[in-house]
Amino acid sequence: MIRLEKRPQPSRAWSYATPVLAVIVTMIAGGILFAVLGKDPVLSIRTIFWDPLFGEFAFYYRGQLLVKAGPLILIAIGLSLGFRAGIWNIGAEGQYIIGAICGAAVGLAFYPMEARWLIFPLMVIAGAVGGFLWAMIPAILKTRFNTNEILVSLLLVYVAEQLLASMALGTLRNPEGSGFPGSRNLQQYDSAANTELIAGTGMHWGVVAALLAVIGAYVLLNRHMLGYQIRLTGQSPRAARFAGVRPRLLVVFCLGASGALAGLAGLFEVAGPAGQISIDFNSGYGFTAIIVAFLGRLHPVGILLAGLLLALTYIGGEAAQATLGLPAAAIQAFQGMLLFFLLAVDVLTNYRMRFGRAEVA
Repeated sequence: MIRLEKRPQPSRAWSYATPVLAVIVTMIAGGILFAVLGKDPVLSIRTIFWDPLFGEFAFYYRGQLLVKAGPLILIAIGLSLGFRAGIWNIGAEGQYIIGAICGAAVGLAFYPMEARWLIFPLMVIAGAVGGFLWAMIPAILKTRFNTNEILVSLLLVYVAEQLLASMALGTLRNPEGSGFPGSRNLQQYDSAANTELIAGTGMHWGVVAALLAVIGAYVLLNRHMLGYQIRLTGQSPRAARFAGVRPRLLVVFCLGASGALAGLAGLFEVAGPAGQISIDFNSGYGFTAIIVAFLGRLHPVGILLAGLLLALTYIGGEAAQATLGLPAAAIQAFQGMLLFFLLAVDVLTNYRMRFGRAEVA
């Protein structure tokens, strides 16, 4: 018989080993999935993980790696603060959308956008404020009426998607676009474009913001009293109350910070790679960032590495769709497997496996 025995305290070794083990198990299960779809599993895994880094077109894909990783890391850093404190913001996708709408609206308000250096900073502020205010809805409902922040933040994603469609078809639609949905392309205007800082590298202001967020979160969690309160609340809410932690303010801070960072990610994306507000602007970064946060063990440096890994699956998945004909749904399932297996093997952090017959009382 195989039984689970609770460890006296969580295993530090397994806490670091489980993300690596989850990636390996995901590759195996993904290979089986691709084989069922009639594709060569080894070639599929190689196309996703190897070719973007060392293949024929690696130079192009490496630049795209930072473009994809930037928003994932930025959103995941914000989510990790709340997750560490037991505050579950599952609606970062909605905050990402609202941040993009607010930032783009500010930029488009200055059309035809003469060379004014102030426009882009105002867009950045608007994006952060938009995401922050959208996150304040579940925060206020949580602190005032004790509602479940998981359900409220998640349901607000669908509201944000409807607002996105409304803006693309109405308020922000390009009047010179011959009736097609979508706003003007922000990349055509230097004052509102989030262009590459170093040509060919994919490094833009969104990537810089993600790196600054990693550093800021590390300092906050390890060198600041607020970070101590976040960690203490997640480990022992009762002890946190005795230590003078104010739960309501912590809820507002964690949800507000994650909303602001998600809004920034949306702004940098709409002003950069996406270029415009469109019906299909949202690409699931807010949900994928949840995987990034847990794969990185809610640690800023771990999130940085996990964001690069998930970005690699995005780029490799697109390459696999183009060259091998894999369906997009298979790539999404492959990414979902990563979180599933991470949660599964994470049991070994708190439990050890015992083999043999169960003792009879």
